[in-house]
Amino acid sequence: MEEHHVGITVEVNGRPHRSTVEPRTLLVDYLRDDLGLTGTHIGCDTGQCGACTIIVDGQSVKSCMVLAVQADGAHVRTVEGLAQDGRYHAVQQGFWEKHGLQCGFCTPGFMMQSVQILEDNPDPSDEEIRDALEGNLCRCTGYQNIVEAVKAAGATIRSGAETMAVGTGVGA
Repeated sequence: MEEHHVGITVEVNGRPHRSTVEPRTLLVDYLRDDLGLTGTHIGCDTGQCGACTIIVDGQSVKSCMVLAVQADGAHVRTVEGLAQDGRYHAVQQGFWEKHGLQCGFCTPGFMMQSVQILEDNPDPSDEEIRDALEGNLCRCTGYQNIVEAVKAAGATIRSGAETMAVGTGVGA
């Protein structure tokens, strides 16, 4: 039986990609296998854990629940697209400074969901952060440091310094 493939065009982290995919290809698999963007992790494959969270057309989504063909024409942001020109995004800096990770497996999904939180509201309360993160699971941290990381990133963004020099902790 001949396999059926579909052409798609997706902008990922500001770069256009034209590809041919099987209609059943999950977006997470497309990102990882076809584009080599392995920062988006596969955790549960059922949309429960949030490790595969990315941003598609300005909305966070669990990429294990989206087909690559559904992203045709979309603008996609992954964890690889957060740092720009050798400078950490405020969320990455917050996770580093506030120890918002331990093993790191869930961290890319938490970071992308945190970007969404702060784009929607740059000054969220602890309760708002916890509510917005409820679809992301971590087996290591206990979540308090993740909440602190989001709060720190929000403070950085509100100060006008959205990025930090990589590894320096000095604002842009």
